[in-house]
Amino acid sequence: MIDFLPITRSDMRQRGWDDLDVILITGDAYVDHPAYGVALIGRVLESQGFRVGVIAQPDWRTVADFERLGRPRLFFGITSGNVDSMVANYTANKRPRQKDDYAPGGKAGLRPDRALIVYANRVRQAFKDVPVVIGGIEASMRRLAHYDYWDNRVRRSILFDARADILVYGMGESQTVEIARRLAHGETADRLDHIPGTAVIRRDPAFLTEFVTIPACEAVAEDHEQFNLAFKRFYGEQNPVTARPVVQAHGDRFAVVYPPPIPLSPAELDAIYELDYRRCWHPIYDAAGGVQGLETVRHSLVTHRGCSGECNFCSLYFHQGRMVQSRSADSIVGEARRLARDPAFRGTITDMGGPTANLYGADCPRWAKKGFCGNKRCMAPRTCPSLDPGYDRSLPMYRRIRKIPGVKHAFVGSGFRHDLFGGSGADACLEELCRFHVSGQMKVAPEHVSDPVLDAMGKPGIETYDAFVNQFNRINQRLDSRRYLVNYFISAHPGSTLKDALEMARYLIQRGMHPEQVQDFIPLPLTLSGAMYHTENHPITGKRVHVAKTFRERKMQRALVQYRNPSNRQLIRDALKELKAEHLEALFFRAAAGKMPQRSGGFGNWKASRAGSQATPAVKPVGRRSGKSGKAARTRRRR
Repeated sequence: MIDFLPITRSDMRQRGWDDLDVILITGDAYVDHPAYGVALIGRVLESQGFRVGVIAQPDWRTVADFERLGRPRLFFGITSGNVDSMVANYTANKRPRQKDDYAPGGKAGLRPDRALIVYANRVRQAFKDVPVVIGGIEASMRRLAHYDYWDNRVRRSILFDARADILVYGMGESQTVEIARRLAHGETADRLDHIPGTAVIRRDPAFLTEFVTIPACEAVAEDHEQFNLAFKRFYGEQNPVTARPVVQAHGDRFAVVYPPPIPLSPAELDAIYELDYRRCWHPIYDAAGGVQGLETVRHSLVTHRGCSGECNFCSLYFHQGRMVQSRSADSIVGEARRLARDPAFRGTITDMGGPTANLYGADCPRWAKKGFCGNKRCMAPRTCPSLDPGYDRSLPMYRRIRKIPGVKHAFVGSGFRHDLFGGSGADACLEELCRFHVSGQMKVAPEHVSDPVLDAMGKPGIETYDAFVNQFNRINQRLDSRRYLVNYFISAHPGSTLKDALEMARYLIQRGMHPEQVQDFIPLPLTLSGAMYHTENHPITGKRVHVAKTFRERKMQRALVQYRNPSNRQLIRDALKELKAEHLEALFFRAAAGKMPQRSGGFGNWKASRAGSQATPAVKPVGRRSGKSGKAARTRRRR
């Protein structure tokens, strides 16, 4: 298939190629869509004149699959895929997942545990002297010594276990092209230094003119205080404008992490997303039923990157960064026109967004020259008045897309930051979004209701969510048809006690909310919440934090929140007994049976228009939710 990057020697011959410059290996199926990292990096390298091939989901038990395309002239680029392989393979309770949406037919087991390490070592076995470049989310979030939830221990930088020459963190386009250019000009892999957005292993960091030293791998593995000290110092070196290299000893060698790259300009982002992607899976997967993960993004538009929300449990701060990078409106509208001409397009653009839907065009006067503030956050405990959410740029763009012939609907399906609304000044924006760009259900993430827990999450207080719900209901009274809220919650986050879970349950019961979209907290590597989970202390403030570490407590916290689930009844009894709150048992089971009286002020139980859905109705601030938990919630936090 000449339209796709080569996956076989036959494909190479069709292009008239005897060999390749770069071979990309991925734990995902090969989907040529910009939402898939290998497709994006591959197309960017191709646009710069490099010959690129793809080995997708190789059989790691032998070297045969890794030799399929021969020896690349420059390097092997390796990623575990769009999701960390341990997150892809295991649930929050460490049970094997039964389905993989990034594999053909959803088949589980095609990606090994710790895929990045496994693939890189197979490449070393097959080709001892070819440079190995590792990247993607698994590399980003494991670039220094880190706590690993699945091993329940501190692991060293993945650079060492993968025996890689260089690690690319973040989205990686500029770094990967720079690596390819320098190798093509004759530089050796051990001289690939001073590339922003990369990490390397060196014997002596003295060649650096300035750097920050953090406690050694061995120290952080043995001492929680040293772990948090290392995290705090590293956390403070993420501003692309001011950051210095960070150095961490691992035995007699050092992991050197260079500062994050300067955010891409709109023109640079435009060039990446305007490349000629096929926007479909490779035809070799047709017989297996295709790749389910594509369906949610096939007819979507990526409008921006980064998130200034900086939630503590999320990987985005260390991966895409806190400064929002937006494409130009002309580029996005042009992509929408191309989508409308696709014979497979049926009139609906399923999403126009990024990690946070309503941050397209967001800006701050500091970002261009100074980067973000080091002593305060953009959106917590409240949104900074200097942050421009960009509505004067996003709404005109949406209007242009609505007018494109063939576009019947143009939805914003990504999660919204509800704390960017709430005030009367945002009424007009919210009304236009609800009227034209919300397909019945608007996704928001209150995450919890207890203010101490929300503070530990880096989220604003619950009064901010309540103000938004009131605004949402007010706006919906003006619409011809109702809109509903799909609310995401996290159970057992550090800082959350059983008492906090009970507080959330009573809040939900009082409002007739019985959510299905509850995500058990997973302490992801290199996140602030992951550090809290491991050390039971906040790494920035030093405050002691309660952590639900036993599966029993985690299950009880979730059971209280999902009180309508019949299988949770005994866990709820156990939790109430432990809290000495047995008198509330009748309240819970009346609520579970749907027998709670409607609360004055319009609270009550509502049924969404679609069978089986549970969502917040337009007029009444109920917070019921719809759909299955899992992939959508995981994707928005970890992409």
